[in-house]
Amino acid sequence: MTSSGTNPEHRPHDHPVGSAAWELLLPAVSAPARTRGRSLQAALREAVRSGRLVPGTRLPSSRDLAADLGVSRGLVTEAYEQLTAEGYLRSGRGAGTWVGGAVRAARPRPRDLAPRPRGTRADFVAGTPDLSLFPRTAWATAHRGVLAELPHQDLGYPDPRGLPRLRAALAELLARRRGVVADPERIVVVSGVAQATTLLGFALHARGLPTVGVEDPGSPQHDALYAAAGVTTVPVPLDEDGITVGPLRDAGVRAVVTTPSHQFPTGIAYSARRRAELLDWARSVDGFVLEDDYDGDFRYDRAPVGALQGLDPDRVAYAGSVSKSLAPGLRLGWLLVPEALADEVVERKRTMDLGHPTIDQALFARFVERGDYDRQLRRCQRAYRERRDALVSALDEHLPGTEVSGIAAGLHVIAALPHRYGPQEKFLARLDAAGVTVRPLTDYAHARAEPDDEGGGVRLVLGYAHLSPTRIRDGVRLMAEAARH
Repeated sequence: MTSSGTNPEHRPHDHPVGSAAWELLLPAVSAPARTRGRSLQAALREAVRSGRLVPGTRLPSSRDLAADLGVSRGLVTEAYEQLTAEGYLRSGRGAGTWVGGAVRAARPRPRDLAPRPRGTRADFVAGTPDLSLFPRTAWATAHRGVLAELPHQDLGYPDPRGLPRLRAALAELLARRRGVVADPERIVVVSGVAQATTLLGFALHARGLPTVGVEDPGSPQHDALYAAAGVTTVPVPLDEDGITVGPLRDAGVRAVVTTPSHQFPTGIAYSARRRAELLDWARSVDGFVLEDDYDGDFRYDRAPVGALQGLDPDRVAYAGSVSKSLAPGLRLGWLLVPEALADEVVERKRTMDLGHPTIDQALFARFVERGDYDRQLRRCQRAYRERRDALVSALDEHLPGTEVSGIAAGLHVIAALPHRYGPQEKFLARLDAAGVTVRPLTDYAHARAEPDDEGGGVRLVLGYAHLSPTRIRDGVRLMAEAARH
């Protein structure tokens, strides 16, 4: 039994730790002389944290450990005193030095919370571009050029709107390619459309607009992003022309989020009539349209339709990014702000992160200025058109009768399978068992529809940009095989 008042966790071990255990400290004492003391302290501290030296372990005397390690006794004494002061060790006059019992930290193990594919045989989940198309060589060249030419003062805290050089380059690019009214003074460089959305949410909330309409079906991310800014989303249904203005008026909101050039996920483009009606609504309620141009550059059957913002830049906030054209990991995008929201958005950007990283901004500015970004867009356009064609052809071959809807654009299609493949829940279960990952259109609905009846069909949102034509054909074949079982 343990004697009264003695904590068994702190009781000395029967034998002091052997000299072999101190091999873990040898790399530390091999450090340069000026850093050897700090290295020894860090190594000893980590040995306690990781559990290699457990609470209650008796440590060698400073003289013995110094001899084992081949260092001065003063170095070891200083390490013991420092770690005793921090609580890692404990000591008593004439009683030696022991590992304390205060430490409970396990060795840190970093986790990766980034979304990853499930490792299935075929993954048709929409939203991811082909990351192998990232222009590494051109990007590296631009990076070297920027580091060579960037003025020292540009490494300080930037204008929260972004470097003037990048805002000027974006103004030219967006006016030329997307038909926006691009005043560089009203462009804010952001960490993708997600940050643009949050900034707009704060600006709307500050103006007393606590609710915002969202397309239904639409992006599931909007709810959480606006909620973070204290704004509630209200679903508004779509028809074949776009978001329906009657229900939008009935919702009582004064701001609405739209994807008019290529609606996500239905794939429709807003008609000219609906665009005009939407802007009339915004003017009548003194409100705003928030335009997410997430893949507006990618149209395969004709030139892309210009952005809605070009029709009324005082009523439309326009957001875009390089997530589909370069890589989402760059966290780089832009927001064109109506004048009424500009001050609030810029101030929120300042307090949120003090501005986007300057080297990244200068790099992308150079990339745009030298024509590299236009070349990248053309490269992606060719690749994604080929993959869309491969998907449509494979569906026609392996799942005959499937109807592909939406305009020929973007990185996904809507595939409506014949009713014989339903009901949807059973079809999805068969695909999951076969290792084929898809998402139905119903996953993007804010107002959930009733489940399909036994004769119901299946409507899928199929992403293809991240898959090679061969993998697309193989994936659709697997889908068809699973549907037959």
